[in-house]
Amino acid sequence: MVTEALAGQILSAAEALGYDPNPIAYSLKTNRSHIVGVLIPDLTNPVFPPIIRGMEDIFNAAGYTAILANTDNDPARERAILRKMLSRRVDGLILATARRDDAVVEQCMAEGIATVLINRTVDAGQVPSVVNDDALGIRLVVAHLVGLGHTRIAHIAGPLTLSTGFARRKAFTAAMKAHGLKADSRLIVACAGFREDEGRRAFLELWARERNFTAVVAGNDLLALGCYDAAAELGLHIPAEMSVTGYNDMPFLDKLHPPLTTLRIPHYEMGTQAAKMLLGRMQKHVLPASSIALLPELVVRGSTAPVPATAQPARRRTPVGAPQ
Repeated sequence: MVTEALAGQILSAAEALGYDPNPIAYSLKTNRSHIVGVLIPDLTNPVFPPIIRGMEDIFNAAGYTAILANTDNDPARERAILRKMLSRRVDGLILATARRDDAVVEQCMAEGIATVLINRTVDAGQVPSVVNDDALGIRLVVAHLVGLGHTRIAHIAGPLTLSTGFARRKAFTAAMKAHGLKADSRLIVACAGFREDEGRRAFLELWARERNFTAVVAGNDLLALGCYDAAAELGLHIPAEMSVTGYNDMPFLDKLHPPLTTLRIPHYEMGTQAAKMLLGRMQKHVLPASSIALLPELVVRGSTAPVPATAQPARRRTPVGAPQ
C-alpha cells in the first residue's frame, strides 16, 4: 500500500533524523519482542561460555537478543528470574537449569512457552533438548581404564536430581558390568553439586571408606579437580598411584599437572543447535518435541596410567618341577 519511492523517502528521513524504532511499541503491535531468555545454573563453570557463544551467534544472525541469567542452582531464584523474563515478554527460553523433576519446565510447557533444554533433560513429558550422549561417554572412559588394567574403579557422581548426574552414574554401572566387573556401591559417591569442593569431599569419603581402588571416574571436570585436591592432601600421586578422569573438557585442563584425561563435548555446537531449535519452535517451523544427542570424544592426557604393579592381583606361583 506504500509505493517504493515513498518507502525510500521515509527510510531516508528516518536515517537523517536518527530515528530508532521503539522496541516496546513494536512488541505490543506484533506480539513479538525478539528477545529470548537463557538461564544458566552457574556462570562460573567454564563449560558455559562457549555454549552461550554458540547461542548468541545464531540469535544475532536471526535478529534476536539473548538475556542471560545466573540462578546459582537456587530453585527459588530461578522461579523469580523466570517471572521477570516472562513479564518482559521474552519470545522463548533456553534452560540449562532443569532438574529431572522440574516445576519450572512443567509451567513453561503448560503455558505454551517455546522452551528448549540444554545439557539437561526431564523425566516426565516430551521437552525439546540438546544434550550429549552421556552413556557413550562413560563407556569410552571405563573402557580406557579397563584397557590400562584397572578393575577397582570408583565413581564420583554428580547430583542424582540432575539428568547428567543420574545418567552418568547409571552408565557407569552398566559399563562396569559390560566388562565383567562389579560396580561396588562402596566405591560410588553422589555429590550435592558439580563443584570442586564436592569432588574433594567425595574422594576423601571414598578413601576413608575403602582404599582398594586405583582409578576414579568423576562426573565432570570440576569434580575431577576436587579429586586432585584430595589426592594432594593424602600424598597420592596422579597417575602413578591413582588415575582420574573427568567429563566436559573445559578450558585449560591441558595446563594441569598432570593434564586431565576427560571427555570432550562440542560446547559451541550445543549452543548453536539449541538456538536453532528454539528459533524453529518460536516460528512454528518445528512443532513436535525433539531431542539431539551430540557425541563426546575421549581425550587421553596424563592423569591416567596403567594400574600400579603393587595393586595387581598376585600371580599364583608354579611349584618347581611342575608342568609349565
